[in-house]
Amino acid sequence: MVTNTTELTSVVKETVDKVDFSGAVLLKNEKDVIHQSAFGYANRVEKQLNIVDTRFGIASGCKLFTAIGICQLVEKGIISFQSRLTDCLEVELPKFDKNITIHHLLTHSSGVPDYFDEDVMDDFEDLWKERPMYLLKGLEDFLPMFQMQPMMFKPGERFQYNNAGFILLGLVIEQQTGRRFTEYIETEIFNQCGMEGSGYFSLDQLPANTAFGYIDSVDDGTWRTNTYSIPIKGGADGGAYITSPDMMRLWEGLLEYKLLCKEYTNLLLKPHICVKEESYYGYGVWINKKEDKIFKYHVMGYDPGVSFHSSVYPESGYKLVVPSNKERGPFNITKAIEDYLFG
Repeated sequence: MVTNTTELTSVVKETVDKVDFSGAVLLKNEKDVIHQSAFGYANRVEKQLNIVDTRFGIASGCKLFTAIGICQLVEKGIISFQSRLTDCLEVELPKFDKNITIHHLLTHSSGVPDYFDEDVMDDFEDLWKERPMYLLKGLEDFLPMFQMQPMMFKPGERFQYNNAGFILLGLVIEQQTGRRFTEYIETEIFNQCGMEGSGYFSLDQLPANTAFGYIDSVDDGTWRTNTYSIPIKGGADGGAYITSPDMMRLWEGLLEYKLLCKEYTNLLLKPHICVKEESYYGYGVWINKKEDKIFKYHVMGYDPGVSFHSSVYPESGYKLVVPSNKERGPFNITKAIEDYLFG
């Protein structure tokens, strides 16, 4: 237990000032809120302040939701982790290896071509020069960006973070359930956890109390929103909007087996593939170890005008949510709180 909340608040505020943070911070132990605060503007023009309940985009932070959805289908016996992609998805993928499995896609080890290869491309916004972001309203709209490309490596050969792999997983959910991906996730995950403020919202129809994402120029101090910098609507690889309390409800619902039974929850959180020393990936979740024990489960996301970190620390029972409507800050806040809590 944190005994000095005043001290913790000072740690957070000092880091907020250092990185000019805009967003929210929510820390709980197993039952109680230890710290909650919000900083910066959700709408800079109208001077609307961020609050703890503001909706924030979380970019790739919602790959966890896709992984949970897939695990639900496995638990129901509709597919298995060893099901081949070709057996559960009817999409033209002529150059893809026929041995790609659901497990490979969940662990970023499939080798499928990515529509945004971070090893090759520096600027996410370059994607929209040939294919405008406002055309990407559903998962199928992403397919032309990678479906005819060759494999990067053989399935299972190594870990390489891959957004297209999660687009494919979302399409599996759609074809196997007969439901739109976003409707499935909102109904079978968000609603089950009481996440009433969260959803997949279109950038041109954002609901009230939603933070605009801001891209700041380092050269002259100007800024712009991310309206023309990310897909118009989020999907299986990223782009949902959540409130901090809702993300906390997601973790609690997952760990209380409201979304998956214990067996499949444990499989989701199992370190399936090593990324680097003491860093692993489960199904849609990052896993860090210390001294061969799991230190934290966490998700993170970065898009133009968006950054996000959220962690669960199983040994202590702490859970932390840090969304931001700027491109940096949550990592610094998370590290400062971890240093304070765990030394």
